Amino acid sequence: MSSGEDDPRAAEGAGGSRLLGLLLAMAMFVLVVDTSLMNVSISAVVRDLGTTVSGVQSAIALEALVSAAFILIGGKVGDLIGRKRAYVLGLLGYAVGATAMAFAQGLTAVIVFWAVIGGIGASLLLPAMQSLIHGNFDGAARKQVYALVGAAAAIAAAVGPLLGGFITTYLSWRVGFVLEVVVIAVVLGGAKLVRDVPYTGPRGVDVVGAALSVVGMGGLVLGILVWQEGGERVGLVLAIGVLGLVGLVFWLRHRARRAEPALLDPGLFSSAHFRVGVSQQLLQQIALGGTMIVLPIFLQMVLEYDAMEAGLTIAPLSLSMFGLAILAGKRSGRRRPATVVGVGFGLVVIGILVLLPLVPRADSGWVLVGPLVIAGAGLGLLVSQLNNYTLSPVPEERVSEAAGVNSAAGSFGLSFGLAFAGAIMLAALAYTFTAETEASTVLPPAEKQQVAQVLEEDAELMSNTRLAELLATQPEAIRQEIIRINTEARPFALQIGLLVPLLAAALGVANSLRMRRLPDPEPSGAAETTLG
Repeated sequence: MSSGEDDPRAAEGAGGSRLLGLLLAMAMFVLVVDTSLMNVSISAVVRDLGTTVSGVQSAIALEALVSAAFILIGGKVGDLIGRKRAYVLGLLGYAVGATAMAFAQGLTAVIVFWAVIGGIGASLLLPAMQSLIHGNFDGAARKQVYALVGAAAAIAAAVGPLLGGFITTYLSWRVGFVLEVVVIAVVLGGAKLVRDVPYTGPRGVDVVGAALSVVGMGGLVLGILVWQEGGERVGLVLAIGVLGLVGLVFWLRHRARRAEPALLDPGLFSSAHFRVGVSQQLLQQIALGGTMIVLPIFLQMVLEYDAMEAGLTIAPLSLSMFGLAILAGKRSGRRRPATVVGVGFGLVVIGILVLLPLVPRADSGWVLVGPLVIAGAGLGLLVSQLNNYTLSPVPEERVSEAAGVNSAAGSFGLSFGLAFAGAIMLAALAYTFTAETEASTVLPPAEKQQVAQVLEEDAELMSNTRLAELLATQPEAIRQEIIRINTEARPFALQIGLLVPLLAAALGVANSLRMRRLPDPEPSGAAETTLG
């Protein structure tokens, strides 16, 4: 008898497994790099689509929100229709979104196809990948594939701004989305290698829980976006979101008492480690989302950088995050996770505090390198610890559900950070611009009223070059005065926007003190089988 190593069928199976692992890593790379491409391309997208910064920022926040709001539902849908089918449908949803971006002629297409359909695709894809990796690989191979997929996500986060900036500057942001479609097509071409993983749990559908989760998370972020765009009934939308989340908590407890299938088991939150880990994941993503929406806008609208220059300036944040995550991951176990997380959030606080006074004075992105490296190092320490801390005590049979909750918290935090930091920034811009306009001794009263009316209808962060083009027909004195006001108002607005990630990081430092009072979690093996 020949050994397994000499068996051609075994070798073919091993080759197929390696190829499948590579394809899964490619899918994760596209998921992560997609948002980076949008962030560094804001000014180009605004210009080409004839829309506003706030509109594009809203679309970015909405995409993250849809992923968060539907990820728990997406996991259940995968259980019912089959994980492989959910995986394929998720990829197709993402392909539809990327294709629409390649040909979009207005913001509506971006919102409908990229933010909503693409976000739903992500909510199907991520839970399905979790289950398929677990079911298609065993032992050491499974750990290797999880490590490969996690590395792909980390590398995408590190090089995404540079890659997106290069493509947008020297080719077109549309080319970046065409390349995404090509990668997804390659991944779909290897779908035959995927072995479906049957679901053996309860097949009941918690329709009420699903609806409450969407209404709760969606209402909060949508309320912020409505406020940002100057819409009405903002308080009502926010109240509906809060009531949705409160109702979800009571509904899940009700279903658990009656032993009926629920969207998720509230018993997961009986673990103090899980509760504090999920809350820290939420705060980390709020800090990351807020920083990654404010900085590209500052670089492109204030310093008037192109996408490549913006990507290069943001690179110290993403590269230091990647480097510290790898280094801290290799040295894990030498320090308590609570200590590492506390230091991580502390570094984010320090980095942003150093950034705040530099914003009004910066005339080059080089000035920002130091604080970005500090903040990125802090985020890298958090990435190296939080998934493992949150999921390590979870029994392996419940890891998929726990990972879904963890991912939902992270995606919601990202969307909240993107939406809230952007909304606060634009609100501060409108307030400061109006105050400076009213105090001006150069602008006549009629001009003051017109400026106030325009701001009330559509607060917009605009470069001085673009503003000068719009004011070309105005007298020189009025044109220079409005440009002066714009120059002075924008840095203050951006400083206010940075307070959102600063506050999230400060709360993370405080929360790490709770972690220190808990014993370090005992691994169940589940943490080794979760996506980073």
